[in-house]
Amino acid sequence: MNKIALSLGPLTITWYSICILLGIILAGIIINREAKKYNIPTSFITNLVFWCVVFGLLGARIYYVLFNLDYYASSPIEIIKIWNGGLAIHGGIIAGLITLVVYCKKYQVNILKMLDIAAPALLLAQGIGRWGNFFNGEAHGGIVTRSFLEGLHLPEFIIDGMHIGGHYYHPTFLYESVFCIIGFFVLFGFRSLKKAKLGNTTALYLIWYGVLRFFVESLRTDSLMLGSLKMAQVISIIMVVVGIVMFIITKIKCKPYDDVGAKENEIKC
Repeated sequence: MNKIALSLGPLTITWYSICILLGIILAGIIINREAKKYNIPTSFITNLVFWCVVFGLLGARIYYVLFNLDYYASSPIEIIKIWNGGLAIHGGIIAGLITLVVYCKKYQVNILKMLDIAAPALLLAQGIGRWGNFFNGEAHGGIVTRSFLEGLHLPEFIIDGMHIGGHYYHPTFLYESVFCIIGFFVLFGFRSLKKAKLGNTTALYLIWYGVLRFFVESLRTDSLMLGSLKMAQVISIIMVVVGIVMFIITKIKCKPYDDVGAKENEIKC
């Protein structure tokens, strides 16, 4: 699979970069459209998305580098080459969350409201961004047979793309991408229900992605490790537990999602 989408002299544009950028753009459009319903200005959303992306990418890279410190210590120039892959989504989520909280507090915008608006779009961006791993030939699972992949009724180009170094591999990027996109519709639909409370959608995101990533990670062969533990599975378990607790608390204490305006105090829900 060719990583390069376009070459213009010394400038090369990779499919990895295009997939991530496409996910960011679509997520930004969706977030802005939803925010307008609650009179949150486009200028606020544009700046929020920009800073969340900047610090999210930085956080995702730092997280990945820290778990591969021996390699990057010997080749420090490789740290800046994010177009070759090496972004850990959990690092991006943590950094993006911190950025959102700080930015919303600065401009007195309801934090839970903004998280609920952003959560479905984030899943969509993750689903699209995973295709960058496909073009880089990374984030795949263990060895399988071609007949196994054919049995999944996959398009030929995906089967061919999973033929790496003489072997066929589990297309774990695809499993995650599909269920992230399904999750986008589930969260979007749930948030529209009259019974949905403020913070419920964010909690559901934590549960959905936590469960999804836990099982996908069990198939991957390139996991970031903490001793004998797969770090992504550890974080996924934490996400699910936090999500369940958050869902219960917000379901009991918070107002319905549509009853809360952008400027209401986030502590009061």
